[in-house]
Amino acid sequence: MNIKKSIDTANQEALEKMARVQPILVDIDLAINVIPGMDKKTVLHAGPPIDWEKMSGPTKGAIAGILVYEGLADSIEDGYDLAASGEIKFDPNHDHDAVGPMTGVTAPHQSVFVLEDPKTKARAFCTLNEGRGKVLRFGGWGDDVLKRLNWMKDILAPTMKKAIIHSKGIDIKSIISESLHMGDEAHNRNRSGTYLFLSELTPHLLDTADSEIVKEVFQFVKDNADIFHLNLSMPHSKLIADAARDIEYCSLMVAMARNGTDIGIQVSGLGRSWFTSPATMVDGLYFPGYSTADACPDLGDSTISEVIGIGGFAMAASPAIVSFVGGVATDAVSRTERMYEITEGISKSFTIPILNFRGTPTGVDIRRVVELNETPLINTGIAHKDAGVGQIGAGLTAAPIEMFQDALRTFGKKFLG
Repeated sequence: MNIKKSIDTANQEALEKMARVQPILVDIDLAINVIPGMDKKTVLHAGPPIDWEKMSGPTKGAIAGILVYEGLADSIEDGYDLAASGEIKFDPNHDHDAVGPMTGVTAPHQSVFVLEDPKTKARAFCTLNEGRGKVLRFGGWGDDVLKRLNWMKDILAPTMKKAIIHSKGIDIKSIISESLHMGDEAHNRNRSGTYLFLSELTPHLLDTADSEIVKEVFQFVKDNADIFHLNLSMPHSKLIADAARDIEYCSLMVAMARNGTDIGIQVSGLGRSWFTSPATMVDGLYFPGYSTADACPDLGDSTISEVIGIGGFAMAASPAIVSFVGGVATDAVSRTERMYEITEGISKSFTIPILNFRGTPTGVDIRRVVELNETPLINTGIAHKDAGVGQIGAGLTAAPIEMFQDALRTFGKKFLG
């Protein structure tokens, strides 16, 4: 048997399957109603599996807070106690067809976007974005956070749900494709994506909601335009990446995620096994008064963006992003160009004007990563290491090489003997 040919054939099959996925926003519902395996005492988190004792400060804070929101704890202190008691089950979002930004905390009675591929009926899920400032996904908690979460569940989600159903589905892949031509990279910069989404939703909002409620929804989304669409981009990317899972001999990465303690990857031909390394620190720009000493190691499921060739892999489409994450405009182009070296394909859906509309680099091959000692670049926000503070900056990091080496050794043992 020609092993190299088998791997190359498998990788091409994976790329073709990914290219055929058309993620459509079809609904908003409570997580417990739609996420497989969700029950009243399950809380999902970003990144690979982790025990309570090893969780980062922001993740612990977000979990303690969401237990108050769920009515399982009376105070944040009770939330910490309950989380440590063993009564709550913690699982990665990725194990339940879901993703979440930063801490990624997803609880039974949070509203989630539901994206579906019309041909396969596969689905992916993500909570609605809370906006910036003191927010749960960064471990923030307080009466204002709880009030916002309840408003999102009681007003924002039902209002958008009616409009989405009225629309008969919104094509998120097309929105992201166009947003890359308008200055987004669809991970840390989502302003164009947010406005394109809002333009699709607006006629249906006006047909299904009271004008005062529409104003409220508009204002919230407008105030958070830079980030709101991330929570649609992420499940879109998850749906595409999952199409490449479980293909024999395939050496492409299908998930990459961080929890503030570890970063992990999954590889198509190696099933659901996680290969992990310690989470990296982020090199970037800090808000006034903060520095690296205050930062939590990298966290969040949002690196699913890079898995399918957007985010850090599409920086050349978004030179303005460097003003937020550090560097100069030419860095954005050079960083994208480096990623072509470790990927198997070039996207037909996501193209970059400044590169003569060349497709983004897509399909990270663990063989190339190890051979070239070049790892995926990541655009990301920076959370404070302590719960309750929130975001303190944004920047760039690179995935550590060790987990790719570990994955490749396992791949070799499985397919080469």
